[in-house]
Amino acid sequence: MEGSNGQGSGGREHLLNDLKLVIRDAAQLMNGGLPPGEARDAAFARFAATLSVARDSLAGSEQQLLDAARDAADAAQRYVRLHPWQSVGIGALAGLALGLLLGRR
Repeated sequence: MEGSNGQGSGGREHLLNDLKLVIRDAAQLMNGGLPPGEARDAAFARFAATLSVARDSLAGSEQQLLDAARDAADAAQRYVRLHPWQSVGIGALAGLALGLLLGRR
């Protein structure tokens, strides 16, 4: 699924880098290390641009996650329809395993 749209771990790395830049710029602005004037205006502009890019990247990642979850749900539904008794067995085993794990505590 990662290769389907050209983003994968590279997209995640880009998003993480954008978020790090947003945090760094926010910390710089919060610390008040810049005097009023052009330097502060430039920092605010850079912060706004970085925040916009990070927001867009996050929206793209959210859509990818939703698509992947939808695909997984569709595949599970197809499997259950094709193999109903195997699905019941898998559910029973999962319930038994969960019961044993919770019973140990």
